[in-house]
Amino acid sequence: MIKLFVGLGNPGTEYEHTRHNAGFWWVDALARQLKLNLQHERSYQGLMARSQLGGQTIWLLEPQTFMNASGTSVAALARFYKIAPEQILVVHDELDVVPGEAKLKLGGSHAGHNGLRDIQAKLGSADFWRLRLGIGHPGVKSEVIHWVLKKPSPDQRELIDACVTRSLQATDDLLSGDFTRATLRIHTSKPARPKPPRPAQAAPQDPTPSPKPASPDTTPS
Repeated sequence: MIKLFVGLGNPGTEYEHTRHNAGFWWVDALARQLKLNLQHERSYQGLMARSQLGGQTIWLLEPQTFMNASGTSVAALARFYKIAPEQILVVHDELDVVPGEAKLKLGGSHAGHNGLRDIQAKLGSADFWRLRLGIGHPGVKSEVIHWVLKKPSPDQRELIDACVTRSLQATDDLLSGDFTRATLRIHTSKPARPKPPRPAQAAPQDPTPSPKPASPDTTPS
């Protein structure tokens, strides 16, 4: 079961609406759903909320250490409350998933994500759950840094927000430890595909018959 929900991002208004803060958007939405207020906790260098649900204590955390040092905040809270890595869900932006979709997985590599890299290093384990929120890829590796630190287009932000709302429907399953059901909810709750454009109507036919063209093998006399 998940006891600690972590959203990754960068603190400060200049980063608030950038793609790299998708994890913060998810935890903010969960806090609203649970009617919780995130408060700064200096001991854990992050914004934190705690609540009792289903007879167990859960924590919400948004590290304020900047992305590259996210593990400092996560490890401090996890060790103090004796939360095992497999009881942690880290929600983060994912380049290899399109906007509007999300993927749930346990463990694995950090795949170059600096927040995951630091969490793995500080926890001493990669065996925590990840919820990968799709932000899409710019198509060119050299543009990745600029891409994640830039605001998504309004259409993309709408898709990401809708995905956040849908994936929150798996919260009860994550809390109960039913990860098979949580995965099904998250992976099969995809946005509806846009309808193809209606074919243009054919122009009305001219009722006047055209003159019959000459045969291609006819030569002038």
